[in-house]
Amino acid sequence: MSTLVCFHAHPDDEVFTTGGIMRLAANAGHRVVLVTATDGALGEFPEGILSHGQSLAERRKEELAKSADALGVDRVVMLHYADSGMAGTAENDIPDAFCNVDVDEAAATLAAVLTEENADVVTIYDPNGGYGHPDHIKVHFVGLRAAEMAGVKNVYETTTNRDHMKRLLEANPKWSEEGTTPPDIDTFGLPESEITTVVDVSSVMDAKRRAMEAHETQVGDFGPFLQMPLDQLTMAFGHEWFRRIGAAPGLTETELPL
Repeated sequence: MSTLVCFHAHPDDEVFTTGGIMRLAANAGHRVVLVTATDGALGEFPEGILSHGQSLAERRKEELAKSADALGVDRVVMLHYADSGMAGTAENDIPDAFCNVDVDEAAATLAAVLTEENADVVTIYDPNGGYGHPDHIKVHFVGLRAAEMAGVKNVYETTTNRDHMKRLLEANPKWSEEGTTPPDIDTFGLPESEITTVVDVSSVMDAKRRAMEAHETQVGDFGPFLQMPLDQLTMAFGHEWFRRIGAAPGLTETELPL
């Protein structure tokens, strides 16, 4: 049995880029650990969705547990750093925000989890955090350093295949009208030429959809996709893309070394 650790910024981030590999790893009998840097307390949410006296952080923790269950996660670890908010917001300047914490300090905390779990593979984000969110960018640098501290050799940057997304949008022009197109698609994820690994997760799309549904407060992120028929959802999210640290690009791998 091997151990996969997926490091993400906020509750709900685990679904899009690693939901499939987590479920596949769990199905194959491997141990799966999900780590989030923050509690997502600054996320947007629909009015009236929280219970009386409930904070968004409390609700998102509950949603994360449901998502993790759908994806076969054995352990969820929240590092409880403060959410930094979207790029350019005032929250970015708060000293305790995750984007401002000392890299080595945060990395040591994550490295302790990697060491305790004897991690074989750890996933982080690409250097732009996929789309430029300050917390996502920080995950990249903290994750790299933590893997170095813990001696984890198999480090994968989760990303979006920018060229694949452009092809999908060209083939499905209505998706742009439905709000599923990133406003900065030319900088979103990585170009195909820089990706080393693509994993077919179409066989576990039912679990990935259940994980999306678990994050009820994040309807702004998941809503447009939950309306898609399963075949369209699979077309969009039936593969997960990675760049392996230290490997030459060229889509040479079809699975992670678990």
